[in-house]
Amino acid sequence: MGNMVVLCYLAGINLVAFLAFGEDKRRAAKHLWRISEATLLSLAVIGGAAGALAGMHVFRHKTRKPKFRFGIPALLVLELMLSYRLLWTFCIG
Repeated sequence: MGNMVVLCYLAGINLVAFLAFGEDKRRAAKHLWRISEATLLSLAVIGGAAGALAGMHVFRHKTRKPKFRFGIPALLVLELMLSYRLLWTFCIG
């Protein structure tokens, strides 16, 4: 049961991060109020790094900014390492 909650959370936060990058790109093109970089990065930090990275590439958004270009992949690696460690500790080990 707990594993399903975690998987649903991760799927949801990654979808939200992906859509946030797309929405920010749309707003940028229309010169509207933007989603802050802090919000976009926060979505990645709380588990949405894969969705953020996918959004960056699909929407071609924030790919030149170093904190996104290097930070989001680094967060993804950290999240994968943490996921592996938790899986190993609680499910396999």
